[in-house]
Amino acid sequence: MPWTRWLLLLLCWGATSGQYQQRQPEVDDLSPAVVRADSRRQRSPPPVEPLDFGFVPAAVYDTHAYYEPGAIGILFHMVHAFLYVIQPNSFPQDLIVKVIQQNMGGIKLEEWRKPENVVLLLQGVYYEAGFLVCATIGIIFVVIVPVLGMCFCVCRCCENCGGEMHQRQRKNADCQRGFFTASLVATTIFIILGVLIAYAANHNISSHIKSTRRFINTNMRDLRTFANNTPAQIEYLTAQYTTAKNKVLSELDNIGPLLGGRIHSQLEKEVVPSLDTALRMAGAMRETKEALESVSSSLQILQEGTEKLKDSLSGERASLSNTLSDPACTNGAVSPSCNAIRSTLFQLGINADFSKLPDVNFALANVHTLLKTDLSNIVQKGYSSFNDTPTLVKEQTKNIVSGVKGMLDKIGFEINGFAKMFPVEASLANFTIFLNNEQKRIESYYPQLDQMDFYRWIGCVAVLCMVVLIMAFNVLGLLCGTCGYDKQATPTTRGCLSNTGGNLLMAGVSFSFIFAWMLMAIVTTLFVAGGNLEKLMCEPLANRQLFKIIDTPFLVHPTKKNFLPGMLFQNPNIDLTLGSMYRECFENNGLYHALQLETMFNINSFLNRTVYNKDLAKVFEGVQVDLQDITLLEQAGRDNLINFANSGIGLIDYEEYLAEVNKGVTLVDLLTFSTDLEAQADQLPRGALENALKGHASSIRQIHREHVVPIEQAMSTLTQSIRLLQRTSSDLPVKVTNILSAIDASEYLITNNASHVVKQETKGYVQSLVGYFKQYTDWVQNSLTAEVAQCKPISNIVDSMEIVGCSFVLDSVNTFWFGLGGCSILLIPSIIFSIKLAKYYRRMDTEDVFEDSPYCDTMTRFPRASAPPSRPDW
Repeated sequence: MPWTRWLLLLLCWGATSGQYQQRQPEVDDLSPAVVRADSRRQRSPPPVEPLDFGFVPAAVYDTHAYYEPGAIGILFHMVHAFLYVIQPNSFPQDLIVKVIQQNMGGIKLEEWRKPENVVLLLQGVYYEAGFLVCATIGIIFVVIVPVLGMCFCVCRCCENCGGEMHQRQRKNADCQRGFFTASLVATTIFIILGVLIAYAANHNISSHIKSTRRFINTNMRDLRTFANNTPAQIEYLTAQYTTAKNKVLSELDNIGPLLGGRIHSQLEKEVVPSLDTALRMAGAMRETKEALESVSSSLQILQEGTEKLKDSLSGERASLSNTLSDPACTNGAVSPSCNAIRSTLFQLGINADFSKLPDVNFALANVHTLLKTDLSNIVQKGYSSFNDTPTLVKEQTKNIVSGVKGMLDKIGFEINGFAKMFPVEASLANFTIFLNNEQKRIESYYPQLDQMDFYRWIGCVAVLCMVVLIMAFNVLGLLCGTCGYDKQATPTTRGCLSNTGGNLLMAGVSFSFIFAWMLMAIVTTLFVAGGNLEKLMCEPLANRQLFKIIDTPFLVHPTKKNFLPGMLFQNPNIDLTLGSMYRECFENNGLYHALQLETMFNINSFLNRTVYNKDLAKVFEGVQVDLQDITLLEQAGRDNLINFANSGIGLIDYEEYLAEVNKGVTLVDLLTFSTDLEAQADQLPRGALENALKGHASSIRQIHREHVVPIEQAMSTLTQSIRLLQRTSSDLPVKVTNILSAIDASEYLITNNASHVVKQETKGYVQSLVGYFKQYTDWVQNSLTAEVAQCKPISNIVDSMEIVGCSFVLDSVNTFWFGLGGCSILLIPSIIFSIKLAKYYRRMDTEDVFEDSPYCDTMTRFPRASAPPSRPDW
């Protein structure tokens, strides 16, 4: 029907075929290029944010194709075991394939004479050997039993074959009667068990006929669910293109921070370090000014402090010299100490002379002049100009972004238009109508099916009633015979109840001969049909070997490779098999994947025209970002750096400063001198001289505290500043030249080589956009494979047919003939035991009597036949 083909083609719209995995679209050529001119390393593409497409609306199916037989399953297993004993050979797959292939043109009698067909025939006979042997036995049984029955009847009418109403008395008669009774009872019990087995199987068929209706209803309901949910699922797939589209639109709206940020991040590897060095040099200029001011002030402090220290030390030296001129120093005991002190007076003088050091006022004035130009602010303007790259990119790509947005809208229209090309609603409406009509048509057969099942049930019960009738005669015969048997009665004097039991047993024998062959005919027919169906249909269907036969290449025609695609799509070369379709549907995968519908429509060409649009890459290939307006360092900043290099700080004699600073402030450590002076005073006799010397020691300590300590602090500050200036001025022109060269190189990179970076980062940006579409197409492919149009109902139909045909019907039929066959076979020993046992219950016409022999002693007795006495009550 045309609508069914439309339904199959409908599912082809949104998937990606396997060719995409082998060849990426042309935009994949936009791989990241070399980032830096001096580096050959490849950058990894930027990570693509995963998109959330949600969940495809799922269909819930009601059919649970599973069957557990319960207690009767034990009987089913017994039948399966019996069939395995009869037919232990494996499934003849190769044989069946050869038979089908050699007889595709029709079976002709003369064709069987060919050697290859004879071989196939012999192989088939070998496979069916077990069934043929059993069927032969059944046929022989059917033929021989009625013949034996007629012969037995005629023979007994001639008073042969046990027909003579005479019973010879034997010593073990009671033992034989007991044996035959026990054997007949056991046989009857087993036959009754067979009847019960057959009846249980017969009842099982009827009880599960109604379950068949449930399977039909749920399968039809699942097919309607499949048909009703598929359009919503397809609509959901098409709608989710908006998710990818909105993400791409968001990326386009943020093209400045994204694409411009990438360009900025690549250029900043060269630009920012050069600006950082210029900024650090601006800080060095401020530190240089501070250091020069520190040197100038420290030098002034040192010069003034040394003058004051020099005057204080001169006064103290003169005063100490006057003290040593005291007459007390002429005393012989004191004179050596005074002379020793007098010899150290020259040490009370200054050592460092800072008045000879040149000032730094010229360099300081130059630096003050340079700092009037704010180099840090100029460098910050360079930073700001460079950081405006994302804004420049956004402004210069407005037209391109608007064009791409229009292309995305066009792609969305094409996808929606493609989905609307197929008459989805009409096709599925027709399919639903078809299902409803088919269900009504099937339901119209329910009364006939019930009637046929009733007739079948009646027929099977009637067949079982034959066996039950025979068993009734056996049971009644056993009851009457056993209850009426009298050991004291002779064969000719047995009671009526005993005689009735024997007659009932013989009636059972008669009915056994009448019905046994009919029962065996039924058993043989059902055995051959049901056993072969079980071995050739149900078992291979259960283990899926039957699918392998149907999927055999070139099975039905030498030029048609596969049967299923040839039937569905009129293309037998598609690699689609019934087994693979069943497996996919059993796993509840999508019909698109199960039927390999991608072979009917190359979705790659559609996606390459729509989602993977080549024009998208071409548009971005024309992106041109002009960064020539970026100025990293203005001319004023350049001049400032050059003037700083020529400011004169490199002309200062730092070594002279350090040499003077490294000298001590005084010729001798004043604290040490005062300590020694006190020690000398302590050696003198107590008196005015001792006190005067100790006073001078205290004065010298005060001079150290008031003059030397501040001078030493100023010298330390001067040393630090001089060393800072020395480090700053070291190769200052070279440093400035390097800074300017780096800035020039960065500006040259921005001006002349930025196009390479722009092109490279644009490729990465486009690749990230394409990544979102790839996520969409991959999601569509996965959804079509596992979530859209899940074909579980198809495998459920196959499983339901297997359950109904094999588990419900065939297993019960096989169990029926299994029980009935056992009854039929056991009727033979039942006949024998009934005939033997009836002899002990029936009333005989004659019996054995014993008389004395004239030729022997009175202990020897010979039996002879004698009629029973005539009694009026008999």
